[in-house]
Amino acid sequence: MKCLLRNKEAFKARGVAVPGPGKYRRLLRETMNAMASSDASENAREVLLDAILDDENADRVLLSNAHFFGAPRAAVRRGMLYPNAPERMVYMSEIFGEDQIELFMALRNPASFLPAAFAKSPRDGLGSFMGGVDPLAVRWSDTLLRIREAAPEVSITVWCNEDAPLIWSGIIRDMAGLEQGEDVIGGFDLLTEIMVPEGMVRFRHYLETHADMTETQKQHVAVAFLDKFAREDAIEEELDMPGWTDELVSELTEIYDEDVLDIARISGVKLLSP
Repeated sequence: MKCLLRNKEAFKARGVAVPGPGKYRRLLRETMNAMASSDASENAREVLLDAILDDENADRVLLSNAHFFGAPRAAVRRGMLYPNAPERMVYMSEIFGEDQIELFMALRNPASFLPAAFAKSPRDGLGSFMGGVDPLAVRWSDTLLRIREAAPEVSITVWCNEDAPLIWSGIIRDMAGLEQGEDVIGGFDLLTEIMVPEGMVRFRHYLETHADMTETQKQHVAVAFLDKFAREDAIEEELDMPGWTDELVSELTEIYDEDVLDIARISGVKLLSP
């Protein structure tokens, strides 16, 4: 959200609006909660857009909410990741039926996602949290296929959270509908979080002295600098899940890698990767 807002003025000149989250997060949540018991009013779209855009004209509107599919405590139910996602996208399609809706979301290795979700859940034990489902059966592709079935007109763009620091500028460009290679502010924001300051200074200097590099070449350079200047505390994660072993984590990671390959083959889903 911070990165999008930093590009607000530049995007506005391209017909892309980046409204502040205070203008729509609560409003959309309340609208969708009401739609659980009744249909949206005929003028729901106009009312929402008037409130969101506040007299601003735009061809494209970027909305961002990490909890759009539900609070962290509701991120997993009976082994399904974000079980409310299909319903939410159906509601969006009903409200903005005359518009083109695009969903952008990150995926995360269940080996780290499930412990993070469990830590924020109200459940006392792992059994109730997973609903009796084996962690090895958890798939992001299941969630995405359910969204595609519920709202087939919505295009979906995904990426692995683990890759985000290397492709962040490309993610922001895709969100804004820009061409690859166009300048965006904050394209290396995430890289800054996982690289020591000295490394970032050298990395930026290298880019300045090699201005003709392609995006792919920049990613390769970023990987090389990370090999030498990565912050170990930022790229290594302590997993605290009752009863989990290193072998289970490795198996979950292998399954995740295979699942990502399957996701890339889902019709209507675009996978961004280095």
